[in-house]
Amino acid sequence: MTERTIIRSSNLQFFLARAEQARAEGEAATLEHVRERCQRSEAAWAALARKAERSEKFRADEAKRKADAEALAATIDSAIHE
Repeated sequence: MTERTIIRSSNLQFFLARAEQARAEGEAATLEHVRERCQRSEAAWAALARKAERSEKFRADEAKRKADAEALAATIDSAIHE
């Protein structure tokens, strides 16, 4: 796992933690406008987390595709040079 992957995973965890914090603050709020603000905040953090998850999945799928292509190219290259 590279440092960049770790950073992205940390971002995802950060977004999820902020969404949870906003949800908890919204549940504890006694003022309606504060509850609404917390709900908007939770929705925004959750959207960022979903986007981060999609991006991570795309990056992982792309890395696998590239590795598979390189392995196939190496197999073909070795077969040609036999």
